[in-house]
Amino acid sequence: MGGTVALVVGAGEGQRFGGELPKQYHLLAGVAVMRRSLKAFMDHPDVSVVQAVIHPNHHELYDAAVQGLALPVPVDGGATRQGSVLNGLESLNADEPSTVLIHDAARPLVDPGVISRVLAALQTSPGAIPALAVADTLKRSDGQFVETTVDRQGLWRAQTPQGFHYQNILAAHRQAGGDELTDDAAVAERAGLAVAIVEGSEDNVKVTRTGDMVRAERILGAGETRTGLGFDVHRFGPGDHVMLCGVKVPHEFGLEGHSDADVGLHAVTDALLGAIGEGDIGTHFPPSDPQWKGTESDIFLRHAGDMIAGKGGRISNIDVTLICEQPKIGPHRAAMIKRMAEILSITEHRISIKATTTERLGFTGRGEGIAAQAAATVVL
Repeated sequence: MGGTVALVVGAGEGQRFGGELPKQYHLLAGVAVMRRSLKAFMDHPDVSVVQAVIHPNHHELYDAAVQGLALPVPVDGGATRQGSVLNGLESLNADEPSTVLIHDAARPLVDPGVISRVLAALQTSPGAIPALAVADTLKRSDGQFVETTVDRQGLWRAQTPQGFHYQNILAAHRQAGGDELTDDAAVAERAGLAVAIVEGSEDNVKVTRTGDMVRAERILGAGETRTGLGFDVHRFGPGDHVMLCGVKVPHEFGLEGHSDADVGLHAVTDALLGAIGEGDIGTHFPPSDPQWKGTESDIFLRHAGDMIAGKGGRISNIDVTLICEQPKIGPHRAAMIKRMAEILSITEHRISIKATTTERLGFTGRGEGIAAQAAATVVL
């Protein structure tokens, strides 16, 4: 095959991160950490193939994270990181790439410049890693008190991707066996391979604990902020419930509309589409098209969220106001927020749902229907 393969390794259980969800599948600004890491290499012009290595029990999580991406079937990892990398390298043996980049899936913000510098160094060296010179004074401690100051001269903080000539690193990993070295450069060093250092990036954060996720979100926060507004109205008709913000709310009437008439989700969808300059629901789902008759409005909202993600954006905030005399919104507010967060794959704290009346004035005051208005903030 030749060319360069990126081996993105995310086979750990992420226990230090906390919670049941492994860190590589947590959402970083609305996008799974694993997906961001894979996409960084898919978008690089000098990478031929991107191969994921995952935990054998994580296939469903992986499939959900990479939905829509053209990737080969993931390789199952081993009991340790070193075993997982070896499994990934062995899976490439039939095609035999010229060079391989080995990257931790938990580094979702690797930039093209870092990747390019590693690849360039491989033109003259068997191996190359990105790293940052240690700038802080280093102390060795017994856990409570300082024992000594460590000379920082010549010390570097290693990052990934770490690049190697494929056959060399495959042989080195086979030879290393169960030594459990801390990174692939250490495996290469043990085999006597020279490893060059290129400039890393402070933004190439490794997500290990929740504080790292906060830092990564802060890095991603630098972008263009856009705001969209949405407004929708549906009249009451026959029925025994209304759909509001994705939740079935019992009521003596239903709402009339071509779809399920979820006035809340319609307003939010229009707000999100407006924020990225992509028209409104009617642009993407014309009411004249019979295939959308009776459709759940989840589809419309998810489509808007996918379009934002496709533009490299994230949803910062959504604020919805439902305007009606009946039904009462308060008892259902928490369920509505949870459902919208699920549809858009964002955290619940980014969504606000409120309700108000028009003091019995106008069509909502007369109980003829429900209106909703929404504002959405998107960072591109």
